[in-house]
Amino acid sequence: MASAYDIEEMYPDDRPLRLPRRQAGNSPQGVAVTLLADYTLRTRAALPSAAIVALLAEAGVTTAGARTAISRLARRGVLDGSRQGRRSFYRLSRAAAADLSTGGRWILASTTSVGQWDGCWTVVAFSLPQDRSAQRRALRGQLRWLGYAPLYDGLWISPYEMTPPARTRLAELTRGAVTVFRGRQLPLDATSRRAPIDAWDIDAISRYYQEFLRRWTPLLPRVAAGQLDGAAAVRARAQVMDTFRRFPNLDPQLPVELLPAGWLRQPARELFAAVYDGLAEPAERHVRAVVARFTDGPQPDIGAHTTADLLAGVRDDACRAEPAQDGPAR
Repeated sequence: MASAYDIEEMYPDDRPLRLPRRQAGNSPQGVAVTLLADYTLRTRAALPSAAIVALLAEAGVTTAGARTAISRLARRGVLDGSRQGRRSFYRLSRAAAADLSTGGRWILASTTSVGQWDGCWTVVAFSLPQDRSAQRRALRGQLRWLGYAPLYDGLWISPYEMTPPARTRLAELTRGAVTVFRGRQLPLDATSRRAPIDAWDIDAISRYYQEFLRRWTPLLPRVAAGQLDGAAAVRARAQVMDTFRRFPNLDPQLPVELLPAGWLRQPARELFAAVYDGLAEPAERHVRAVVARFTDGPQPDIGAHTTADLLAGVRDDACRAEPAQDGPAR
């Protein structure tokens, strides 16, 4: 199902480290990053390249596509390569692990219901000339990432306060061509007013929640009964994450006071947790088994991420020592 927004705007790509852009379909690079994040983010364990290729093959990626994806991710600084004997190993770089940890925590925190809203809106107004289209695109992407939506062209809003880091980032992107306000909406003639909540397509977001519940609810009995394992468990975890992680952009903790009764944010979050956490153990077993086929020495420290891990994030001191290296991977 297509998202309510341009998927390319949902993940700003102006940061120093460029993770793969999320796409409507599954790109080999995106699948590779998801797999490594789901099972090695906390430890940054180095996996044999042949094992990564094998796992990607189970997700429908060709051998050539998998090798190309690994090579490109290494060139972009997302993966660090090393060699142990004749084998090449790859793991998430420190920058990638930090970025993915921040993103995972944001996904879970942004889909948690919040307290009572104070009734105020933060308004970001900007004006950039046509010859600064790249800057305008970066600004829109950053605002979307921060939970803002366009009420009018050049006027974006959010129901929540702008944090100091967000202020600094916007100042860097706009070089002073932006103004930020916070206040309450003044009521006007009901026939001519455009409510701030109209910046979001509430009907489309509701349909996206409904589609998520329709797709994943039937799987719960099989997850609870332990009937889904092996490659199927790994694929399902990756797919449910890929679907659920779009919600913070679509519904960035919009105040429940402004939403229709029976809003499905919490049911969707609970369903995601049931599937993602419920399949963690069988998926981890399978990843360990695949990696073991291509490892002669000690097994890499593999551990399936859970929703609790996503919320906790990765500590700066959680990265393990580098594996023994004979030289850089080629």
